[in-house]
Amino acid sequence: MVLRVWLAVPVLAMAVFLLASGVATLARGWMLPLNRRYVRRPRLHGWAQVVAALALGWQVLFGLLVADFGFRSTLVGLGSVLLAAAFGMMGLSQRPGRPAR
Repeated sequence: MVLRVWLAVPVLAMAVFLLASGVATLARGWMLPLNRRYVRRPRLHGWAQVVAALALGWQVLFGLLVADFGFRSTLVGLGSVLLAAAFGMMGLSQRPGRPAR
């Protein structure tokens, strides 16, 4: 159990950092300096960060902190799908959007 807690703490810290960065991007349009050069659609990137934070929290909750039960692996797999969707959204945020009509 101790190993699980030591693994959960840094992952949850990363999730909180992603959530704060995503909310800052959505609310103010502020982005980390490393991302400013590549991201073309900041709102999509902000939502991707929020989804990634939720996916990491979901995986820690059901993968590490909750006791073993029947469909635990399904719930952890759902967290993995959410994380993959977030990475896809981050990739799309680096491409130019549709032209305005």
